[in-house]
Amino acid sequence: MAFSLTDEHRAIRQAVREFAEEEIVPVARQHDEEGRYPEAIRRTAAEYDFVAPNIPIEYGGAGMDKLSTVLVVEEFWRADPGIGSAVGSAGFGTDMIVEFGDEWMKDEWLPAIAAGDAVSASAISEPAHGSNVAGIETRAERDGDEYVINGTKMWITNGTVADVAVVMAKTSPGESHRGITAFLVPTDTEGFRPEKIDNKLGIRASDLAEIVLDDVRVPAENVIGEVDRGFYQLMEFFASGRTNVAAQAVGAAQGALDAAIEYAGEREQFDREIAEFQAIRHKLAEMATSVEAARSLTYRAATAVEDGDQEIAAKFSSMAKLFASEHAVDVADDGIQIHGGAGYVTDHPAERYYRDARITKIYEGTSEIQKNIIADRLL
Repeated sequence: MAFSLTDEHRAIRQAVREFAEEEIVPVARQHDEEGRYPEAIRRTAAEYDFVAPNIPIEYGGAGMDKLSTVLVVEEFWRADPGIGSAVGSAGFGTDMIVEFGDEWMKDEWLPAIAAGDAVSASAISEPAHGSNVAGIETRAERDGDEYVINGTKMWITNGTVADVAVVMAKTSPGESHRGITAFLVPTDTEGFRPEKIDNKLGIRASDLAEIVLDDVRVPAENVIGEVDRGFYQLMEFFASGRTNVAAQAVGAAQGALDAAIEYAGEREQFDREIAEFQAIRHKLAEMATSVEAARSLTYRAATAVEDGDQEIAAKFSSMAKLFASEHAVDVADDGIQIHGGAGYVTDHPAERYYRDARITKIYEGTSEIQKNIIADRLL
């Protein structure tokens, strides 16, 4: 499969890169050290249509295609994965609303999210159920014209800053994946209690929380799509989500490579720049090759998602996420090695890229899960 960026794609990349270098890079270290959510940056990014760019134009979004969205994600993570994660995740769950939500849901929430006036979250994982979505234990029971939701969600991005959440819950407990339903839940609903998780290894500027749902009541009209069809609805976005994570990994790896190249051109040993030593040059060459290979596979996955063939998209998105995330960690590790002792402290961004890249091997399906998915489509 051959592809190339259009003039529009290149313009989007350049615009996001300029924004990220001006708004994100100068404050990245501070946000990481303080674990501070970049509220102001998110709102400014929304003015440029960089928040939830998947939202259609008729609902105030940019209506970008998948490859354009991937470029936005990549450039944000290249500047700083923590802030990039916070800005890039501000529209979590909007794909579900766009595809399956009622018109009132779209009118009420999508314009606000695209404009930066609201943040959304997607509440799927639980303390005992991460990769096994079908095993979730959160329950939603019908009570007249309402559903009552009880359970606990874990590792929820935007958990304490979101205004609305797409919550997955069992409506038919004995039916495994066939009994899951998606609900639109405003976070100011009584019984919705988030607790911030702030002892993370990386992406510290991004909000993360555990959410307790204690007799949370929502109207029956807040069901997104069909009752007991939530898992199947969610499956339609797995490939898209994994491609986004692959783009995150590519961005983090490129950022680590950029930092290593810059340092190698500045640092001197034995009366010359270390960039002149073959050992360093070869390491940089290997890093650059890994980044470019990951980027190519990620863009291929993005085009597959856009084309709409779910089987092909599932294969290539898992390949992209697996390859990009594994190599991002390796590239960031090599970046620290090139920095030497300077790479082990916060004076340089090398250690931050290393910490931040590591999450890409875990969420949206671990590397082990991706291997299972790929193998299923080979055998």
